[in-house]
Amino acid sequence: MRKLILVSVLVLLTVSIAAQDYKILRFTLNPDEDLINQPVSIDLSGVDYHKDSTYIQLYRVNGKNKIPIASQLEQGYHDRLWFVPGSTIKKGEDAIFEIYRLPGEKLSGGVIVKKDNENIQVLSDGKEILSYRYALIEAPSGTDPLYRKYGGYIHPLKSPSGKILTCIQPSDHYHHYGIWNPWTLTYFEGREVDFWNLARGLGTVKYAGIISSWSGELFGGFKVRHEHIDFSAPGEDKTAINEMWDVRAWNVNLEDQPVWIIDFVFTLNCATDSFIELAAYRYGGGIGFRATAEWTNSNSSVLTSEGKTRKDADGTYARWCMIKGETGKDQSSGIIFMSHLANRAHPEPMRVWPEDANNGRGDVFFEFCPIRHKPWILFPGHEYVLKYRLVVFDGTISKETANVLWNNYAYPPMVTRIE
Repeated sequence: MRKLILVSVLVLLTVSIAAQDYKILRFTLNPDEDLINQPVSIDLSGVDYHKDSTYIQLYRVNGKNKIPIASQLEQGYHDRLWFVPGSTIKKGEDAIFEIYRLPGEKLSGGVIVKKDNENIQVLSDGKEILSYRYALIEAPSGTDPLYRKYGGYIHPLKSPSGKILTCIQPSDHYHHYGIWNPWTLTYFEGREVDFWNLARGLGTVKYAGIISSWSGELFGGFKVRHEHIDFSAPGEDKTAINEMWDVRAWNVNLEDQPVWIIDFVFTLNCATDSFIELAAYRYGGGIGFRATAEWTNSNSSVLTSEGKTRKDADGTYARWCMIKGETGKDQSSGIIFMSHLANRAHPEPMRVWPEDANNGRGDVFFEFCPIRHKPWILFPGHEYVLKYRLVVFDGTISKETANVLWNNYAYPPMVTRIE
């Protein structure tokens, strides 16, 4: 396992921080394998980093030179400082960093989160990364009103060059909504409930409120609540499952090209004293993706960590799945979907539409589906977590690089302090 080695905590300086920079920490990063320019965090619990009228600045030390590195503090049960190293750190290399407390206020910027009457939008340097819809959207004109959606999905998701990679309410599947994750074949209090196929009228997923949102130098994001509603309950509708989405987006450079890194953490719990069975089915839950209608079997591709393609990926297991397609003349964009090793059924089974889907057009649908082969029972009083990372890019990313990216996600550097 890769390790972050803390060399020393310097607490001996007594000069006024208003007059002089104050070094609070020095550490080295020495990975057991290559660490591409990915998010890394350090636990600052017990470190005296906070003072009025000061801010934290991280530097990468190169001989006598100190190179400023963007960083962002996340305060909570464990206070963590997040940063992106700035370049690949090779296996066995000692990368030295120092944290200073500086006078004044840190300039904001980077990744900005905005909220209007319908959407939560995440932007980087004015470019839209994604939009989360929380307001009601009506069913397409002339279709069953049951196809309306009460928020709870991502659309659009854009590539760093601004290409839209998702679609909603396609005419072949009006219930498809960009990036979303309802469960399909479930049993709750003796009733079958389908939260996915809206036209059945058995259930839906509704946005239930925003918990928090934040902008920052490195990443921005939001936490929201969803309710999985059972329409078939006696009397009035009944909430069967509570869900929280924790979404954060990063703007980083990878192999000299900008990419978005988007982390999803889905937390589920029973909303009543009754358990709910998520029965085995070919799709439902996990994380689903309906691609732009521009992608068909003639201009898109699928590749999994196990070397499967669109011809044979469906129903198999993978650590990651790369989906890409043409987004203009001599241009392409894509997404690497990564399943965290702590997820249920990891390596995770997938639903991948065949090449002849939709009467031969071959539209693109992908899903990590943790109940593809085995049922999952959620018991009251427990929380269940699924984690996914998306790497959104233009151009190409090799299979070898995708493997390194997944390892950086699944096995983040660990901190060991030497006081």
